[in-house]
Amino acid sequence: MTIPSRAGRGAVGRRRFVLGGGACGAALSVARPARALASAILPPDPPPGPPPSLLPGQVPTLSGTRFALAVEQVPVAITGRRALATGINGTMPAPTLRWRQGDSVSLTVTNRLAVPTSIHWHGIRLPAAMDGVPGLSFGGIAPGGSFTYRFPVRQSGTYWYHSHSGFQEQTGLSGALVIDPPDGAAPRADIPPADRDYVLLLSDWTDVDPADIVSNLKFQSDYYNFRQRTLGTFLRDTARQGLGATLRDRLAWGRMNMAPTDISDVSGIIYTYLLNGRPPGANWTGLFRPGECIRLRVINAASMTLFDVRIPGLAMTVVQADGNDVDPVPVDEFRIAPAETYDVLVRPDRPGPFTIFAQSEDRTGFARGTLATAPGQSGPIPPMDPRPMRTMMDMGMGMDTGMTMPRAHTPPMAMPAPPGSTPGSSTSPRPGVEVQSVAPMPAGRLAEPGDGLAGNGRRVLTYADLRATCRGTDPRPPARDITLHLTGNMERFIWGFDGRKFSEAPPIRLGLGERVRFVLVNDTMMEHPIHLHGLWSELENGQGAHRPYKHTITVKPGERLSYLVTADVPGLWAYHCHLLYHMEVGMFRTVVVA
Repeated sequence: MTIPSRAGRGAVGRRRFVLGGGACGAALSVARPARALASAILPPDPPPGPPPSLLPGQVPTLSGTRFALAVEQVPVAITGRRALATGINGTMPAPTLRWRQGDSVSLTVTNRLAVPTSIHWHGIRLPAAMDGVPGLSFGGIAPGGSFTYRFPVRQSGTYWYHSHSGFQEQTGLSGALVIDPPDGAAPRADIPPADRDYVLLLSDWTDVDPADIVSNLKFQSDYYNFRQRTLGTFLRDTARQGLGATLRDRLAWGRMNMAPTDISDVSGIIYTYLLNGRPPGANWTGLFRPGECIRLRVINAASMTLFDVRIPGLAMTVVQADGNDVDPVPVDEFRIAPAETYDVLVRPDRPGPFTIFAQSEDRTGFARGTLATAPGQSGPIPPMDPRPMRTMMDMGMGMDTGMTMPRAHTPPMAMPAPPGSTPGSSTSPRPGVEVQSVAPMPAGRLAEPGDGLAGNGRRVLTYADLRATCRGTDPRPPARDITLHLTGNMERFIWGFDGRKFSEAPPIRLGLGERVRFVLVNDTMMEHPIHLHGLWSELENGQGAHRPYKHTITVKPGERLSYLVTADVPGLWAYHCHLLYHMEVGMFRTVVVA
């Protein structure tokens, strides 16, 4: 059950909304957490009469080697309004699966939906036929049908799983996946053992039909951005930097048909942000005793939202990224994009309670939970940080002058290749319908925490901090470079690689056993978490042979980065942006390893 929203020219777009009643938008944003106080999975057959009592949401854990999973609709009331989520075995999020490295698992997935479904095991190294992408590795699971995934488990760490069919991920079909080290494996000597172990699965929920969201974005790409600059911000900027500079800034952004307030395509105006399926008011709680070491496995299962995570009053130590061990990094905060995972350790030395605070990148809402010594405790909720604003760095200008900007269709400048690169397959996209802008001076930004996080007084994780605990297993240099531009047209909500949508693009071909370097250049002003199925991506972040292994790498606006890939498993693999709507409209490629 979803709620259609008005689309097309009859709809009240966000720009018209701001002109006519921006205060109302602010009021809606404030009101949303209050509405979200009541939320959980509802009984399958709610009795007639007043709204039913809502059950405290708990995510079950299934352990072992054989699993029976039924994909089905699950009644929920996330916002207080009845809706149908897509869950597994009657729960949303889906059950947490606990495997052990060295085992072989068998998972029979039965489809109780009226439409095809699928399960993709995100970040898991497995045969291509078990990867779960309809149209590539298998045919999908028809309504009423079932499919059994079988594969050996060759890794440990924190991962997750989700549907790769339509918008089912947006409607709730995702769950955590925790893989323990093999029996007899020595524990890590560089970190203390954890007394408690919690999964924190972040997501974004909407009662609106996802197809409507895409339709609205295609019609008006800033449809859900109600926080444009106004007369008030113009006056404030004029007072701070002068009338001339303010006018030049406004005119420059206008010439590009861009807005520095474009942070997220979909915002808290229709999203409720969840922690383990629970909205902020429901306050998911994890218990502890003072002095204990707690491992938090943070998974971003959101469709479109980057979160900034912190626990005020507690320092965190990052010990794993995307399921792979990294040298401990003490931080106060980290940004996590859709599909990424980070494991952190915390050790509260007093009763607290402590709030787990995950604010959306655009600061239109947050997910929240509590670490407490007793049920029912609630930690203080900090105010959200100021919203970030895009800069000239985000437009690929190389530095934020705040003054001069070329037009959007400026031809790209030649860019230096990264150290050690070999002649590659780089082609620069041409500005056009599918390429609204090309970054003239993309820059390395791995040491930056991300828009809105620099200089906030907290230690914030950067990609440059990640150092694998072990040297990479393949010391060979890459045989060639594959350069891809991340491109799009904000106005038409078109996304792709090298100015081509998936339907227009040939596959990327790798030889079995080949070692290659992928170079990504983000020509857009949006972050893109790029996920390569089936193969590891070794981020070249200055850590030498201790490059961190990741399955999803977020490319900042105007950024150029690179990573190495060993094509050691044959088959057809998906390669795409993990912002669901970007993928659905074209930012997707097939990688063929043969």
